[in-house]
Amino acid sequence: MARREIAPEVFLSGVPLFKALDAATLARLAAATTRRALKRGETLFRKGDPASGMYVVVYGEIKLIAITPARGPRLAGIVGPGQSFGEPVMFLERPTVVDAQAASDALLLHLPKAAVFEEIERNPKFARRMIAGLSQRVERLVRELDRQALGSGSERFIDYLLRHGRGQAGAFVVTLPAAKAEIASQLNLTPEHFSRILHELAQAGLVGIAGRQITVPSRERLQGALHRR
Repeated sequence: MARREIAPEVFLSGVPLFKALDAATLARLAAATTRRALKRGETLFRKGDPASGMYVVVYGEIKLIAITPARGPRLAGIVGPGQSFGEPVMFLERPTVVDAQAASDALLLHLPKAAVFEEIERNPKFARRMIAGLSQRVERLVRELDRQALGSGSERFIDYLLRHGRGQAGAFVVTLPAAKAEIASQLNLTPEHFSRILHELAQAGLVGIAGRQITVPSRERLQGALHRR
């Protein structure tokens, strides 16, 4: 079934970064946007490309992949509907520092940096929203570094499952948004170590595994396992 078209200003008004902006501001930003449709596996940009602006995900998911000579590719994050990315390098006016690739068919709105900079100069409220958004991103990064410091790979993955099942009591299901090897890299694990963790948790009856779908029969038991480790 075809997806219903949504006017850019209507979509932006529901995105946390742009909420509470007045109609005139949303109209100016929407007028500057361009749509970018991606097929699953298609690359949006590569590390080192010029930063042309920021992106907002309408639907689908985008993988951000960090690449270093020592470690090779590592999943740095996944951006979903209503979320934005690209702002930090846009403000620094430096080349992109990650690859961006569609994890599924996706539609993005691209806001060119000239339009964003002009609106910041014109509108203090928008400037504050951008600062708040970047501050929240720094806070998430600090929390992620704290999680990476957890004592074992099992603890990091259990914490990952609990976060992605937040708000769900009892049994819940988490569908991994990327291949298991990519999730392993995001958790700073080798694919082999990640496979052992999955096997151990399944053997203990803490999870059920069907491809990328991870079923947690009891949130309480999984939390208890985290606290015992």
